[in-house]
Amino acid sequence: MIKTQRNAQIHFIAAVAAIVLGFVYKIDFIEWCLVVIAIGLVLMAEMFNTAIEVLIDLVSPEIQNKAGKAKDIAAGAVLITAISAAIIGSIIFLPKMF
Repeated sequence: MIKTQRNAQIHFIAAVAAIVLGFVYKIDFIEWCLVVIAIGLVLMAEMFNTAIEVLIDLVSPEIQNKAGKAKDIAAGAVLITAISAAIIGSIIFLPKMF
């Protein structure tokens, strides 16, 4: 998935950056737990989204409105998860940066 999906690559880079920042700013145990959960949820959502897209392309190779809606909803779930992770990261890291 990381090799083929551009958004997954971006999320993976963001995850690595969050881990590096965690070490740089010496975040505490609870903050590490929140960062790990956020990373896991984003990557999991990205994997589900990819699986849904592949499955839809398999069963419905022609363009169909409902297939497009299903893909959009799955992508929206990834977006909401990524935004939530960014908020968690901001709450943890911004006070330490400033």
